[in-house]
Amino acid sequence: MENKKLGLLLIIISILVGGMFIYYINTLSEQSTELGCFNKPDCFAIERGLSISHFAIGVFSFILALGFYLLFFNKTDEKIMKRLEDEKNKKIGDEKFEWILKALDDYEKRVLKAVREQNGITQNTLRLRTNMSKAKLSYVLQELEKRNLIKRIEKGKTLEVWLKI
Repeated sequence: MENKKLGLLLIIISILVGGMFIYYINTLSEQSTELGCFNKPDCFAIERGLSISHFAIGVFSFILALGFYLLFFNKTDEKIMKRLEDEKNKKIGDEKFEWILKALDDYEKRVLKAVREQNGITQNTLRLRTNMSKAKLSYVLQELEKRNLIKRIEKGKTLEVWLKI
């Protein structure tokens, strides 16, 4: 059950139970007034009832406060679920990337890893980072583009390289 629904349910229950306790306390107060119960031995039952009612008011207040907390303030479950989902997606992405790398040669692996580190890297920077010649890098990028793993976008006189996976 979601926390908001649980909080709302607790508030409703606590209001109903609180109303019953207030009615019970009023009834006991009226009985004590009718009997004139002030330090009389006949009134111990009414005094015990009032003592229990005060304990019940404490329980009622706790349930009401818990309901308000769950309804308005508890957002941790949403944050935890979002973080777990993000971690799961990152792990799936990493596994997918590792599987793709297994099918590539060493030059293609170096290029793909460098592009993954800095998505949108310029072809000139990529050449320096992978320590390849212009011709070799151009050939590797053409092969990766044919396999639909990267895309190149013109940026001035050079090209930016982006991952498609």
